[in-house]
Amino acid sequence: MSKTAFLFTALLVFSSVSLPVLGSEKLYIYTESFPPYNMSSTGRAFEHNGDGIDGLCTEMVKAVLEVSGLDHVVKLRNWDYGYNRALNKKNHGIFCTTYTESRAPRFKWVGPLTTNLWTIFAPAGTNLKIDKLEDTRGLLYAGYRGDVMTEYLLERGYKVSEMESDDLNPRRLELGQVDLWIAEKLAGPYFASQQNVEGLVPVYSFNEAELYLAMNVDTPDDVIQKLNKGLETIKSNGIYEAIETKYGL
Repeated sequence: MSKTAFLFTALLVFSSVSLPVLGSEKLYIYTESFPPYNMSSTGRAFEHNGDGIDGLCTEMVKAVLEVSGLDHVVKLRNWDYGYNRALNKKNHGIFCTTYTESRAPRFKWVGPLTTNLWTIFAPAGTNLKIDKLEDTRGLLYAGYRGDVMTEYLLERGYKVSEMESDDLNPRRLELGQVDLWIAEKLAGPYFASQQNVEGLVPVYSFNEAELYLAMNVDTPDDVIQKLNKGLETIKSNGIYEAIETKYGL
């Protein structure tokens, strides 16, 4: 084989290997502890790479990133930190993020990845009956700063006692420090179990919301296209359905 033919063959072999796209900048993707959607697999508060992060949305985003071939790192931080990085730094993103009209122009969007259902929890043994959200006006909610559900309530004049994260809110509800807690239907019981809080009652659910990977607006359009194409790929090859099945959806 001539030297030219050898180099051509080697190039073909190299080009068939799944590697990060040459010339692309690294993507920095953040998430928060929000089981079963995103969570540390080691029990730590923060994770510096995707190996220590698990969950429904995390597995979906990892699969999308893998098939897209884009260089990336996935980190677990608190919500405010990750959200502000995605808001202010090119090639930074955060998942799973609820798509809202107010957030729409602030990011470029990949998804939807999945949906969640906003749910109001009351203490164990409650006899509270709720037919509509308005029935809770005047009661004090537990929420956390920067969360879309908390923002939704505050924008409509409901009273919310905000924490830096959702971790302690089940205990606050159990202790009577708040009247209600707004959380996600699947995530709420996870947080409660972590605090050894049992018997919280889901008294009202509303506003099924779509969850996305939100990327900084200065992220190149071709990157967003590759990511959305990656999502289409995992939906067509069965990976997406397998992840949903694993988490009981």
